[in-house]
Amino acid sequence: MLAFEAKPPPLDTTSDGVIRVAGTRVSLETIVMAFDAGATAEEIVQRYPSLDLADVYAVISYVLGNRSAVDEYLRTRGTAIEALRTEIERHLPADGIRARLLARRSSETKG
Repeated sequence: MLAFEAKPPPLDTTSDGVIRVAGTRVSLETIVMAFDAGATAEEIVQRYPSLDLADVYAVISYVLGNRSAVDEYLRTRGTAIEALRTEIERHLPADGIRARLLARRSSETKG
């Protein structure tokens, strides 16, 4: 008789709290967003060739079995990302960036 052993999902958490597919730079958010948009595991692997098909299926299975915890993680990450964006925009305002870039391009073509 064969004994089957349940494996944990192939997910690692970075020092800054980002969950990624083990051995890749592909985040859990990336997999969830693609899956929620209707992509199959095979399509996700085509988009992100560093992923293994079995790992994507394992991650999707984990997400489906732990949806409320995953959604809470995504909300927390979204809040952190928005706070970081606000902080960056406060220190480096985007106002007038198009004009500055066009002026730089104009001065480079003249010189």
